[in-house]
Amino acid sequence: MAEKKEKKFLTVAPFECAWRKDLKFREAGRGCVAFEAFAHNDVTVVFRENVGSQHYHYKRDNSPHYTVIIGSNRNRRLKIEVDGKTVVDVAGVGLCCSSAFQSYWISIYDGLISIGKGRYPFQNLVFQWLDSSPNCSVRYVGLSSWDKHVGYRNVNVLPLTQNHIMLWKHVDCDKYEEEEDGDVEMMIDERTGYEKWGLENFFESWELSDMFFIVGTEEKLVPAHKVILQASGNFPLSLTGEGIVQLQEVIYPILHALLQFIYTGRTQISEPLLGPLWALSSQFQVMPLVKQCEETMERFKLNKKLFDLGKNVELSYPSSRPHCTVFPFGLPINSQRLKQLASNCEYADVNIYVESHGLVAQSHKIILSLWSVPFAKMFTNGMSESYSSDVHLRDVSLKAFKIMLEFMYSGELNIEDSLDFGSLLLQLLILSDQFGVTLLHQECCKLLLECFSEFIGRGSRQIWQRLSMSNPSRWVTPISSCKLIEETCERKFALHFDYCTTASLDFVFLDEATFSSIIRHPDLTVTSEERVLNAILMWGMKAKELCGWEEMDELIIKLTPELVFEERLQSVNYLLPFVRFPLLPHALLKKMENSCLNRQIPIFDNLVKEAIIFIESGLAVPGSNQSVRFQHRRSSFKELQYICDGDSNGVLYFAGTSYGEHPWVNPVLAKRINITASSPISRYTDPKALASRTYQGLSFAGPRMEDGHNCTWWMVDIGQDHQLMCNYYTLRMDGSRAYIRYWNFQGSMDGKSWTNLRVHENDQTMCKHGQFASWAVIGPNALRPFRFFRVVLMGPTADAANSWNFCICFLELYGYFH
Repeated sequence: MAEKKEKKFLTVAPFECAWRKDLKFREAGRGCVAFEAFAHNDVTVVFRENVGSQHYHYKRDNSPHYTVIIGSNRNRRLKIEVDGKTVVDVAGVGLCCSSAFQSYWISIYDGLISIGKGRYPFQNLVFQWLDSSPNCSVRYVGLSSWDKHVGYRNVNVLPLTQNHIMLWKHVDCDKYEEEEDGDVEMMIDERTGYEKWGLENFFESWELSDMFFIVGTEEKLVPAHKVILQASGNFPLSLTGEGIVQLQEVIYPILHALLQFIYTGRTQISEPLLGPLWALSSQFQVMPLVKQCEETMERFKLNKKLFDLGKNVELSYPSSRPHCTVFPFGLPINSQRLKQLASNCEYADVNIYVESHGLVAQSHKIILSLWSVPFAKMFTNGMSESYSSDVHLRDVSLKAFKIMLEFMYSGELNIEDSLDFGSLLLQLLILSDQFGVTLLHQECCKLLLECFSEFIGRGSRQIWQRLSMSNPSRWVTPISSCKLIEETCERKFALHFDYCTTASLDFVFLDEATFSSIIRHPDLTVTSEERVLNAILMWGMKAKELCGWEEMDELIIKLTPELVFEERLQSVNYLLPFVRFPLLPHALLKKMENSCLNRQIPIFDNLVKEAIIFIESGLAVPGSNQSVRFQHRRSSFKELQYICDGDSNGVLYFAGTSYGEHPWVNPVLAKRINITASSPISRYTDPKALASRTYQGLSFAGPRMEDGHNCTWWMVDIGQDHQLMCNYYTLRMDGSRAYIRYWNFQGSMDGKSWTNLRVHENDQTMCKHGQFASWAVIGPNALRPFRFFRVVLMGPTADAANSWNFCICFLELYGYFH
């Protein structure tokens, strides 16, 4: 038995580190480890690029790594170290070690380290720290200790989504600033407090109660709330009147158990009182409790040994959403009934007025207080709203307020995809921050990130404008609580710089600080420094249409820079040095040297001359000068340009050479590229054939049924570490007559959501055996990077006998490869 017990957890000796094979992030720099640990001090978790040795200790490690130490300095502090140097040393963050097992989770996402406590990852966030120079290569997780043994168990490594949406559920709202009040000490005052705040805090509380029970012969008064009871069952309450229910024949423990079940979702009662509890819950039609009582009594009849005499029986509501603490889930409250009570204004005890709109809603103080600390304080701390049934709100969006109110009754966010989606979402974010509706605020943060992840769709312009505006001032404070969102948006913009400065001119509305942050971002990804120059000049003149530096040069011939750029001229002079002119072609620089821009803008002239001297002196070698202006960007794309059909300039060929390092081999065999088809691999459906560069007489993908329709496709995955802005692609027919006529060329980042890059409708190009054909990809989507690409048949081929076979034996992609 002792041996079996020892195997239940891993013990790490002092100054050692355990490296298990399964403790590895799926994606470098991104992952989450959840575990239980017991220790008298110093639970230590190490994140390293490679596996260390058993005798490895974080204090002696010279390779890049992160170290998180929970319970440092005798359980008083939390530490984070980067490569052995302490960067975080804080006290009182709610984490400590124990001689009993405690649950923790630690996640890393591109340098954002999040630490939480509890069994469920991404819940109960305790601390976050963002590394300004992140190590995006850490992958292996080591379990270590300091000077005493540490026990670990239930250790699991979990992946993070591309945009780490789960982590954003825990972006906190600004705390509501109000003088402390003794009546609301239980209100949320710590990061972990919100999860403890719920309907159970109002169980048998006179706070906000609007009715009471008179119980037993002793006539004990028990307070309750009409809307909660009527959403849980059918109680004899009138819509008007004081709301008194007399239960002279019922003893207090039975009513206590009934109300506890309604307000908390669980209760305990002795076995002899099960029958009376069943009778009372049946009388008031609290059906979940009726069912629980019946099932428990039935089990008792079948086996009386299941219950120890004198001990209480536990009853709990079987929630359809396990571990969900969001009101009204996890409670025996009928959501539809609750919405109906809100819609009909039954038992409403507060009238809500919005400035310039009058009376907009009749609601329930208890529901508003469940979600909002400001509302709870209004109704309980002696403010005018404590004695009145009216609440007057100013500077509030009516549409956003109604969505927030609906969220308070349903626990779910419902916002329509409309023309003003982005603006409405931002108003809702600010409103939820203003009233401290934390979970709604988190959902808005999540949607904001999804909006910027797509970089397409209505509303992104309004969001960018609001994030970058300094006026009106009332927007600033709420948005500052979402600093991480701002930083993420800037990084997304930088990573998609070509697309964001070409597909739309919304970026010219950004303020200088935001645009400057994007231009200087270490992850700025561009296909050419000329695009950076064009973007700066367009931003400077608040361009109303796309144009390049040459068009602006012609404009300056007629006008002065002061007239073209107006108040942004000084900003343009500040931003121009961030263009890496030495990386531009020598011929282009000489052309710029003779431009009007060069003559009229001194800083432009200096930068162009410096670049020409640098190139002509033969120093144009990456890294030959310490200034970043002379170095290629870390994230720059390599141009793989289409020359002719079947050339050796495409992505698949480049991957076959190990990206220019070795002689060519089939990239599918080398596992640099993965090609799949809509039909299973067979003699004539061979993914290797499309990358083999040899003619195949018969090579096809067969049809499959997707959503009740025929669907045939070939798909290319260029790898998780690579992306391509595709501007050209090539196909080659096999030896069949199934010439394609209707098909789409598509791109995707996840292999699930697809964007059309080119649509072919009755395209007659393919008309011979073994024929090559190539097509350009134009438009904004040619500037969006993708990992997955596919050609998908949208209509029958020219061969009636094989109308849904996609017959090609070669595929190549071109563009800007990263």
